[in-house]
Amino acid sequence: MKKVLVTGAAGFIGSHLCEALLERGIETIGIDCFTDYYPRAIKEKNISAFKSNKKFKFIEANLLNYDLKKLVSDVDTVFHLAAQPGVRYSWENFQVYLENNIHATQKLLEACKEKKPQFVFASSSSVYGNAPLPITENISTTPISPYGLTKVSCENLCKLYAQEFKIPTIVLRYFTVYGPRQRPDMAIYKFFNSIIDGKEIEVYGDGNQTRDMTYVSDIIDATLLAGEFETDYLVFNIGSGVRTKLKDIIHIIETLTGREAKLNYKPAAKGDMKDTWAEIGKAKAYLNYESKVKLEEGLSNYLNWYMKNK
Repeated sequence: MKKVLVTGAAGFIGSHLCEALLERGIETIGIDCFTDYYPRAIKEKNISAFKSNKKFKFIEANLLNYDLKKLVSDVDTVFHLAAQPGVRYSWENFQVYLENNIHATQKLLEACKEKKPQFVFASSSSVYGNAPLPITENISTTPISPYGLTKVSCENLCKLYAQEFKIPTIVLRYFTVYGPRQRPDMAIYKFFNSIIDGKEIEVYGDGNQTRDMTYVSDIIDATLLAGEFETDYLVFNIGSGVRTKLKDIIHIIETLTGREAKLNYKPAAKGDMKDTWAEIGKAKAYLNYESKVKLEEGLSNYLNWYMKNK
């Protein structure tokens, strides 16, 4: 990789990816439209540490309204992380998901037809729905949320353009990413914030649901490896390969903060998967990916970041 494009560059994962690319001396173009899903100031802060880097160019624009063909003509790799996130929010605002996920992905792929850069698409474990465990890549995708449905549609577009226009493509299905710069709507942020401030935590379900928690640096490692891997089209699970009960995650946070959580149990939310657990053998075999950060270490790192930025 010599020059790359990162969409969603000011977001949680996108900003970490840009930072890692720049640390490796790779010329990076970042594009982000600062949607109003959460405060703009958070995204501004995400990119503040590297925005002035001479090898970084930032473009504030919506993928739907920008000349993407010209933009991708000068890069060898595209990391497509831009998307409208949020499982629960997707039930009420589906048009936004259609535009920012499906339509934006199609427009970007269309722009890549001639140059054919390496294309890495950030998908989600939400594509699986309530699948048998552990979850392998060859299990059928049966999402249980509108958000998951849009991610499946994006994956299908990626596969279609890879087949018809020979765009080398890798799809990465991220499993529950956490770490510094986490969005304020995400569970780990909410758990730490509520426990530290003595507020009530709303737990949807009985707390026995499990998640494969993946620290953001492991996600970035996998994404960089995918950017260098030559293929026609491949799909990989990117997780820790370990699942943890939600109530056990909360207990670890209680131990780290020295405070007791105030729990308010609610009915399980529509679209929330009961369990996630990634089988990551394929990513290990092809990409040489390995999950390095254990949950306790990752949550401790997050706490240190949280206290410095609260």
